[in-house]
Amino acid sequence: MKIAIEVWKYLLSTGMFGAVVTFAWMYIRPMLEQKEQHAKTLQEKELVEVTVKLADQAVASLAGNNNLTGNEKFKTATGLVTNSLENKGFNVDDKFVKHAVQAAYEKSDLTPTVDPDKKPVQTETKKVDNVNNTQPVGTL
Repeated sequence: MKIAIEVWKYLLSTGMFGAVVTFAWMYIRPMLEQKEQHAKTLQEKELVEVTVKLADQAVASLAGNNNLTGNEKFKTATGLVTNSLENKGFNVDDKFVKHAVQAAYEKSDLTPTVDPDKKPVQTETKKVDNVNNTQPVGTL
């Protein structure tokens, strides 16, 4: 034990302890910051997934309600998602919630799908030949 105390006094008196701590912090700090960033990324990813699921459910629940107009359904769905997220302790930007509800609407059966590879059907029109309806050119 006496040796450990002597080493400790030596490290403190010469400044070696401060140098070791400084170099150790230079290596540990970037790893801690990287772990913190990774944790924030995972939390944001989970928040996006929860918001999208809630938006899908809100749009599906309002799909059959014929008493509301489309704008009223959108406002109601946005309010449902925002309130659900606030009740769970999440703070989400209104623009993000609106985009999630719009994306859920576009994914739902309420939006007609158009096949981009399908060519539009053209109806056949008769061409009128106006060769006999022309006025004579020149003098007689």
